[in-house]
Amino acid sequence: MSTAESRWARWVRDDGSVVSCTEKVKVMNENLDELQQMAQDLFEDGLLMEVSETQMRDVLLNLVQQLHNPYQK
Repeated sequence: MSTAESRWARWVRDDGSVVSCTEKVKVMNENLDELQQMAQDLFEDGLLMEVSETQMRDVLLNLVQQLHNPYQK
């Protein structure tokens, strides 16, 4: 995989064009790696505290659905 490729996604703009800037893709990948680790830690902590796996997944999905776009056009 080249440095411009993402293991997470092929990043596209609203108009469908590909985000190909290596640095932008790198930042997105790093941010997602960090977020995945934080979410995994939260998930495991919840399971260790005997929280339902289904509820943990629902809470994480709900968190993403509540994200606000401050750059909305």
